[in-house]
Amino acid sequence: MIVGLEGNIEKKEPTLLNLNVNGIIYEVFVSINCSSKIVNNKIKLFITHIIREDSQTLYGFLDSNEKKLFDTVIKINGVGPKVALAICSTFTPTSFSQIVSSNDVSMLKRVPGIGPKGASRILVELSGFIIDGDEEGENSASSSLEASLALESLGFKKDIVSKVLKTCDATSTSDLVKQALKKLQK
Repeated sequence: MIVGLEGNIEKKEPTLLNLNVNGIIYEVFVSINCSSKIVNNKIKLFITHIIREDSQTLYGFLDSNEKKLFDTVIKINGVGPKVALAICSTFTPTSFSQIVSSNDVSMLKRVPGIGPKGASRILVELSGFIIDGDEEGENSASSSLEASLALESLGFKKDIVSKVLKTCDATSTSDLVKQALKKLQK
């Protein structure tokens, strides 16, 4: 299984690279976002290697969060590598995470190959998708998710909870819940 490649670009198209690694040239599919970030001829890519009965395909990513996004969405029934790459081309991992947390079907329908039913299914299956950041950001994101779940279990609506939590500045789950409850009671 190939998990990474480092080499020189022989050919570059918007969604395809031919990467020369010590004399062996690999065909690697990339998102438009990834392709636009490539400025040097020598690059190092994180790779998702998909092996099918009739093909072996490599998908490359400069950003580990983009790879996580791709690997997460291809596990959803009805989402293949092409649609997953279209998602990575349309949204950054951070903006996609915000779309999932706000349950925004209309934004997700902008991706080529995703209709209303597919968008709804993706949002339901990914409710809790979090992008890795620095450790502090990751802890606050998980605290925010836990606080959101706690408040929803108390009967508050998801959209109202997410709006209120965005205005809170606490970092721990219990402090977030306390702050949010005060604001929700007003």
